[in-house]
Amino acid sequence: MTFNAIQIAQLIGGTIEGNPDTSVQAFGKIEEAKAGELSFLANPKYEEFLYTTQASLIIVNQSLQLKQPVTATLIRVPDAYSAFAVLLEAYQQANLQQLTGTEQPSFVHSTAQQGNQVYIGAFAYISENVSIGNGSKIYPGAFIGKKVSIGNNTIIHPGVTIYHDCVIGSNVIIHAGSVIGSDGFGFAPQTGGTYKKIPQTGNVIIEDHVEIGANTTIDRATIGSTIIHTGVKLDNLLQVAHNVEIGSNTVIAAQTGVSGSTKIGENVMIGGQVGIAGHLHIASGTKISGQSGITKTVKAPNTTLSGKPAMDLQTSLKIQAHTRQLPQLENRIKELERIIQELKQGK
Repeated sequence: MTFNAIQIAQLIGGTIEGNPDTSVQAFGKIEEAKAGELSFLANPKYEEFLYTTQASLIIVNQSLQLKQPVTATLIRVPDAYSAFAVLLEAYQQANLQQLTGTEQPSFVHSTAQQGNQVYIGAFAYISENVSIGNGSKIYPGAFIGKKVSIGNNTIIHPGVTIYHDCVIGSNVIIHAGSVIGSDGFGFAPQTGGTYKKIPQTGNVIIEDHVEIGANTTIDRATIGSTIIHTGVKLDNLLQVAHNVEIGSNTVIAAQTGVSGSTKIGENVMIGGQVGIAGHLHIASGTKISGQSGITKTVKAPNTTLSGKPAMDLQTSLKIQAHTRQLPQLENRIKELERIIQELKQGK
């Protein structure tokens, strides 16, 4: 597909600086882009490439002050990164709209209901009493269990498994290999050292505008629902346990584990490889550094935590600084012990 600068500027609300008839057919990184490609500049570290790139069209911030002439046509916007995201989304949607119908071989139960412009890829399995909203896409190899509800314009990527009774909202993206609604880790210790499985009778509810990365697992509730609220973004390889609740617009990076019945507030930011113990509450606005261990409830909102166990960031940084000094402190202590020993001996 070919677009010109005028069309793109109208889409992202930008101002053209250069030739309005400049056209592009593809996207490219600013340091590698070729003629006929569109790029963007948001990070000042890459500004040097603005003056050497072969890109025909570049989206830049309004505040950018040029240090030398550029050959490309510029489109100035308040936030180049966000504008580029809008453009990519529009491009992706245009491609997705071409995917409709049911490919064969696949299985769609006779009781399943589909909206308009739905796509079901080959080898997908759609169980009984499933509901799929308008414009949603179920890619090849996905499994949708009994009584699952999927909203409008939701994308289920290849190999995703959604167990029975789960509810998926609209404009949700679930990436390849993720499992939604698997059993929570519930076992009752028995005499003799064995464990009795506790039936997991709840479900998972994923609200609108959520994105879930590849190979992430979200367990169904023992009773009630595991809930992922509107706007949450989950990275790849996460474990979200039974009865967890994650507040709106919270983001969690890869390899984090959230134990059962923990409640995470809104607009929380959690780094990679964080471990969160069960039955805790994490206040809204909390920021947690990567590889931290959360063992206690976080009551104060908008705090930043780090460390194992996690503590306020300033204290954690002081401890890290002191830890680096331990070898020197050890030598000083040995020297003091030597001096004390000599004094005792009357030397």
